[in-house]
Amino acid sequence: MEKTFGITEIEAVAEWFWQQCGNFRVIAFYGEMGVGKTTLIHQLCKIIGVKDAVSSPTFSLINAYKTPSGSTIYHIDLYRIRDDEEARAAGMEDALFSGEICLVEWPEKALGIFPETRVEVHLTLNLDYTRHIKLSFKS
Repeated sequence: MEKTFGITEIEAVAEWFWQQCGNFRVIAFYGEMGVGKTTLIHQLCKIIGVKDAVSSPTFSLINAYKTPSGSTIYHIDLYRIRDDEEARAAGMEDALFSGEICLVEWPEKALGIFPETRVEVHLTLNLDYTRHIKLSFKS
C-alpha cells in the first residue's frame, strides 16, 4: 500500500493508515531524520483518541499513552540505541511483545528484537515537500 500526501492531508492519511493496519500491533517507521515520523505518529495517536501529549521519546526511549478504552500505545524511539542487546537491556521487548500497539521509530537500530508480524512503514520526503508512505505487512 502506497500513498503520496502533503502535510495538510495528514489527518486523512492517518485515518487511511489505521484502516490498512487492521489488527497489526507493532508498526516500524523507517525514514530519514526530519521526514515526519513523529508528526505522523502524533496524528495517529490523535485519531484514536489519545489525550496525552505525544512527543518524541528520543531521550526517554519509550513513551506510553493511554487510549480512551484504557489500552496503552507505546511510542518507541531507537535512535540512541546501539544494537539488539542494548534494546533488550532497556526492556524494549516487553513493549514489543505486550500485545499493545507499538509505534517504533528507527527500528533498523535493533531489528533483531522485533516480532515477525509487523507493519513496516517507509516514509520519504519528495522534492516538492510532499511525503511518500509505503506500508509493508510482515507475518
